Amino acid sequence: MPAARPARGWLAFWRAPACRPVWARPAVALIAAASAFCYAWQASRPVNIEIYYAAAVRSMSMKFSNFILGAFDPAGTVSTDKLPGAFWLQALSVRVFGVHNWALVLPQVVEGTLTVLVLYHVVRRLAGDAAGVLAAGILAVSPATVALDRGNIPDTLMILLAVLAADACVSALITGRRRPILLAGLWIGLAFQAKMLEAWLVLPAITGSHLLAAPGDVAQRVRRASAAVAVAVAVSLSWMTAVTLLPASARPYADGSTDNSLFQQVFVYNGFGRLDQASPDQLVDKTIRLGLPASPPPGWDRLLTGSLGRDTGWLLGAAVVALIAGVAARHGQPRRDPVRAGLVLWGTWLIVLAAVFSVSSAINSYYTAALSPAVAALLAIGLVLAWRYRRQARAQLAAGLALLVAAGYAIWLLPGSGTGLPGWLKPAVIGLAAVAAVSMVAVAASSIAAARSRAAAGRTWSRVSATAPIALAVAAVLLVPVAASASVVFSGLGPFETPFEPVRATRDATQFFGAGFEVSQALAALEAGNRGKPYLMATQTSALAAPFIYASGREVLPIGGFTGTIPYPTINALKLMIQLGDVSTVLQSPATTDPRLAWVARHCLKVTKTTGPAPVLPVSVYYCPPAIFLPAGHGR
Repeated sequence: MPAARPARGWLAFWRAPACRPVWARPAVALIAAASAFCYAWQASRPVNIEIYYAAAVRSMSMKFSNFILGAFDPAGTVSTDKLPGAFWLQALSVRVFGVHNWALVLPQVVEGTLTVLVLYHVVRRLAGDAAGVLAAGILAVSPATVALDRGNIPDTLMILLAVLAADACVSALITGRRRPILLAGLWIGLAFQAKMLEAWLVLPAITGSHLLAAPGDVAQRVRRASAAVAVAVAVSLSWMTAVTLLPASARPYADGSTDNSLFQQVFVYNGFGRLDQASPDQLVDKTIRLGLPASPPPGWDRLLTGSLGRDTGWLLGAAVVALIAGVAARHGQPRRDPVRAGLVLWGTWLIVLAAVFSVSSAINSYYTAALSPAVAALLAIGLVLAWRYRRQARAQLAAGLALLVAAGYAIWLLPGSGTGLPGWLKPAVIGLAAVAAVSMVAVAASSIAAARSRAAAGRTWSRVSATAPIALAVAAVLLVPVAASASVVFSGLGPFETPFEPVRATRDATQFFGAGFEVSQALAALEAGNRGKPYLMATQTSALAAPFIYASGREVLPIGGFTGTIPYPTINALKLMIQLGDVSTVLQSPATTDPRLAWVARHCLKVTKTTGPAPVLPVSVYYCPPAIFLPAGHGR
């Protein structure tokens, strides 16, 4: 046979090699396109934007020093309370396209779409094209992922970099070379810049799978895994160390710390303090009573009930069944079996992150999107194994168990009503699950009977009769997540909301987060009253400063940082700013016990509002003219 003429140009890109199915690349391209649509559609609504991060991004886009040092406010007095890795990309987007909500969301749309493509590549190399396409598709319909990628939250970049680390780890498993596993350490270090210690939670999965299935003897594998950890730690600490070496006067105060330490910010405020202390959101809510929704309490079932269950719990049970059944099915395979290595990689990822999320003092619902790649990969591998052994009774029974766990849990978790909840969903799940379960039992019973009698019918069992139950089971398991993701997209929900949440919760979230953008009237009055002054005003906490910074680009001094508890600025520094006329307006809670703000309440003039709508937040405006520093007898 003459050699086929190689395809060129665009066709060459889409045509798969001869050893791979021709449908794989077009299928994953369609999945990626659908993902991009889901992430972008109505994603720039105010309810999807974290206004604190948006203000920091605008400040970082204004000056190079703010960009490098991760400043929260335009004057660079206080840093963000997170490392700035993800905000760098958002700031570049704002710098190029201007200050728009969609410019904030655009990097996450791109990052989320790339995550789908990279996950396909990772799973395909371990378990084949079918598993890769399935993993990409399941990730694309995971409600937690869809909701997360529709906002400006840094977790999206962290997840992409962690999946890239998994891809590099698989390269090391296949080739046995040192460079890929070191590259995995580099990706984890970069992921640390986006979400700090959460990125390190992926290291046990990377090192564990490498120690199990990489080429070489035990000593070689240990050395390579140790080198990867060393690279991850070195890259993780590089920016923090470089900034710490700068004089304190040349960099913003490290928000979240009590001694201007980035290491305390990362390892205590954003790290181990989350296990037994109040979270930053809880602290700021206590300071100025924002009315933020309470996080579900820690517990083994935290991820399976309530809002977190509706975000990520739909497929957790099925993923655990797939992990256990997959490991059992690969028992007796060689040490370097790629399928089992994949199960160890993604199973460890899932178990470690789920355990930490379950015991943390408080978590936001979008945190759980970090579980989605592992859930998608485990389910995809499990489905491929079920298909491969579809004529065996144990495969049918394992698939049936996964079906009953996932469908039964979904039926239990579905509320009676909620935002975007179709009335037909629960009956459809019950019907599909029942038909699939009965079919699986029938096929498994026939397979057992045929195996015992060694009848010809058992050896020539119809492909259709063995395949249909698995197809029905897949449809029953994925129906609810697909419907939940669709409700997120077409209801315009975002990272702070969950599928099928109560209609009142959706309305309250829209009013609360939208209020952060409705500052135009107050902003006009502030700019008129503070014309010519370097500071627009000062506020108690960065949370109150954020909407004004994002709307105006003017300097608003955040007293106490995000939570209002950090010792910057000092009371003497605040007095000096007022004395010099830099700050004359202060927005704060009238009931605060903070010495700095109690001094403002005693010495400044409280502005009484007599007309207009009631204030959204329980805060007051104080006017502090420099005259308050005049000696007694000169008037106020």
